[in-house]
Amino acid sequence: MEAMEDDSLDLKDDHNHNYCASGRARTSPSDVSAVPQPACPPVTGEPGARRRKLGSGSSGGSKLMDSDSGSESSEVGESDCAAPAAAVEGKFTLDSTSKFLLNAMAVEDYRKNHWPDLEKAIDRLLIQNSTDHISVSYAQIYSYVYKCVCQQHSELLYSDLTSKITDHLQQVSAHLQDSPPENFIENFNTALTQYTASLQCIVPVFMYLNKFYIESKLNRDLREDLMKLFADHIAEKHVNTLMPLLIKAHSMPFQVQPSTMASVVKGLYSLRPEWAQLAPTLFSGFIPQINPPAVESLLSDYAAYDQKLQMELSMNGFPRGDQSRKRASDDS
Repeated sequence: MEAMEDDSLDLKDDHNHNYCASGRARTSPSDVSAVPQPACPPVTGEPGARRRKLGSGSSGGSKLMDSDSGSESSEVGESDCAAPAAAVEGKFTLDSTSKFLLNAMAVEDYRKNHWPDLEKAIDRLLIQNSTDHISVSYAQIYSYVYKCVCQQHSELLYSDLTSKITDHLQQVSAHLQDSPPENFIENFNTALTQYTASLQCIVPVFMYLNKFYIESKLNRDLREDLMKLFADHIAEKHVNTLMPLLIKAHSMPFQVQPSTMASVVKGLYSLRPEWAQLAPTLFSGFIPQINPPAVESLLSDYAAYDQKLQMELSMNGFPRGDQSRKRASDDS
């Protein structure tokens, strides 16, 4: 019985049920935020301590009853709990802070349990067409991204995401390289529209990565970065092939669908506005205010250009129609 009472003197319980044996605080590795605070509240001799002395046991040690919780705790001085707590605090600060904060979720766990699922979802989103209905759990992807960002893996996740999309774009570029000239514009438009549609799904589920890493630390935007990847790995590599085909198709109306022409030209301008200087006439047909303002001294040149355009349209099978049915002017 005496031995049992002696053992009970070494165990104390505070209001949050943090136990302290022999003045040492037991801390959970997962609760790093609680480390700097002593697990056992200091006991002083002031009346405001809200503890009263009950009596002494057979072993001669005095016992205290906590007036709030009713649990027994041994009487210890402030130095008995503060000193070991300070030692624990110093240990965590000097030796384990980086380990617990930066490696809370090990890289191996990220590679095995989080990135594989994210990679599969990104693959499915990148290859989808506008008519496809792919079953993807956006809530699960969102949850994985949120956890990775909270566990300080933002930089690693961003690197994996951009690398994955870069590999995909390089494959698309190789496929375009093998396209015949008569299908090149259409295939380029398919690649651009499909990639843009994929980003409408990818960017929202990576919102936390964009907000707490790309915007706050890199001062950039995720969608702009991913569109730049398309410009670097596809558009820039094929613009010299694409531009002559677009100019030729523009000079021969309806050789390419007008909607396809508009999509490609507007897409190129959104990727690199300076590409409009390669074919100002082409881009001015789809992008407003590309050409400089009209100058009065060049009105005759503008009229000559309009007459030339009407002549070309007439020679290509687009007659002006029956001019006899044209409404007479008010002056006649």
